[in-house]
Amino acid sequence: MAQVPQTFFDALAVRTWCGLALTALGRAREEIDAINVYPVADGDTGTNLYLTVESAAAAVEAVFAAHEVGGGDRDPAGPGKPSVAEAARAMAHGALIGARGNSGTILAQLLRGMAQVLAADGETPHTDGQGLRLALRHAAEAARQAVAHPVEGTVLTVASAAADAAETAAAAVGDCGDVARAAYRGARAALAATPDQLAVLARAGVVDAGGRGLVAVLGALVETFTGETPGAVAVSGAASEAHARVAHEAAEECAAEPDEHGPAFEVIYLLEAEDVAVARLRERLDPLGDSLVVVGGDGLWNVHVHVDDAGAAVEAGVEAGRPYRIRITHFGAGDVHTARGERPPRERAQRAVVAVVPGEGLAGLYADAGATTVLARPGEPPASGELVEAVRRAHAREVVLLPNDADLRHTAAAAAEQARTEGIRVALIPTRSAVQGIAALAVHEPERRFDEDVVSMTSAAGATRYAEVTVAERQSWTTAGICQAGDVLGLIDGDVAVIGAEVTATAETVLDRMLAAGGELVTIVLGDGTPKSLAEHLEHRVREAYLAVDTVVYRGGRQGSLLLIGVE
Repeated sequence: MAQVPQTFFDALAVRTWCGLALTALGRAREEIDAINVYPVADGDTGTNLYLTVESAAAAVEAVFAAHEVGGGDRDPAGPGKPSVAEAARAMAHGALIGARGNSGTILAQLLRGMAQVLAADGETPHTDGQGLRLALRHAAEAARQAVAHPVEGTVLTVASAAADAAETAAAAVGDCGDVARAAYRGARAALAATPDQLAVLARAGVVDAGGRGLVAVLGALVETFTGETPGAVAVSGAASEAHARVAHEAAEECAAEPDEHGPAFEVIYLLEAEDVAVARLRERLDPLGDSLVVVGGDGLWNVHVHVDDAGAAVEAGVEAGRPYRIRITHFGAGDVHTARGERPPRERAQRAVVAVVPGEGLAGLYADAGATTVLARPGEPPASGELVEAVRRAHAREVVLLPNDADLRHTAAAAAEQARTEGIRVALIPTRSAVQGIAALAVHEPERRFDEDVVSMTSAAGATRYAEVTVAERQSWTTAGICQAGDVLGLIDGDVAVIGAEVTATAETVLDRMLAAGGELVTIVLGDGTPKSLAEHLEHRVREAYLAVDTVVYRGGRQGSLLLIGVE
């Protein structure tokens, strides 16, 4: 259905823009993925931008839905709908919490910068052409400040060019439509020049993928205010057929020999923290890797960084505040450079492992083993959609899914079924604890036939008994009797087996009961705040009482329980 052009930036314009931007990115998604060679040639920039705007659009729709039943700030120009400030804030918040990847995180900051002008706390909202000019300028500056080491020839350059062009148009006319057109033209011109500014783009013969995505978003802004649909955007930076041929050959060489010197992991998480703590976080993360982008404010931040030590990046967030929705992605060998905007399909890795983990320390451990992880915090189990997204991020033809929690069995099954409809071969191994997942991951061999690998991993998980030591929150009936709030509980294979008064004694009793049936390897995962002496005590107990049994200890972080134990 044709859109009715907006004449100024009200709440309906915000809603229309988000919807049109989502449509535009949906059309360009594969094209943008195909030209993604910087900062990492992982072929997902278009997808990340789409998911970021999808989250922003959903937040705006939620605000409009809330006004259908009453409540919220009313727009004096249109009773019954949200104010422009409310819609703009929702757009920015939705983008922030849904931001994906390097470019998606930067786009979230661009939208946040625009919202800060459109909302104009304590002032009359800036909704005309001059307001749009101010919003684009503030957005470009805010995004540049959020990036630890800005690089020209990227989406930052395109955003600055759009703001420059908007200023000229606003000075001459002041109409939102004219300002949007000028910003779009300026962005397109800057995009075409990106290969001249960034050598990796020139070698591959393409323009910057993030910048291409921003041009699509600005094209939607033009359509919002004029009703005009901008034409196609060239994605090749090649100036001639000969140049294009050389660029194509260079990109194929990059695909065959991916850079082995870059960081191994992408780490993203939301963070609740104060401004001062975030400033320290930036200083802590900067030396760990590259592509550091920290966006947000008012106590909520989105942190993105590429590192070799994923655990250290998460630990830095724990020191700064409360990280959650942690996503750690391993840059696998399936990532591929592409060339000339020809939309070649992104090559998938043959096989990947996706695992749900209960703590930051285990997230780092699993990621170091090459798994794509989804963090499950106490009381915040992941939804099936999060698991499907993780399967997509793994970008493999075959995926082994480890839920690591009996309560996630149905959620994981639904995610696996959804992924199968998208052409991904998924095997769900019903691991009920993270220690079973560790056992499965230890025997994982991607070179084997898929079925053989799954059988081996399933056997290893099934041969691992699991236990948990935790503290009772309230009085309740258990299989071991009545427990009181504060009692230490030892659960074996999901059932309460021991009720004790002290952590070390309870853990030792649990361990003895598990090893009474035999075992070759004990895995101990310490929760946050558990004293190191506990692990030393249990290791000593195993050495003294159970000959030929090995012990391995991991720090699990904030995993919701004091201790996890696995016996193979």
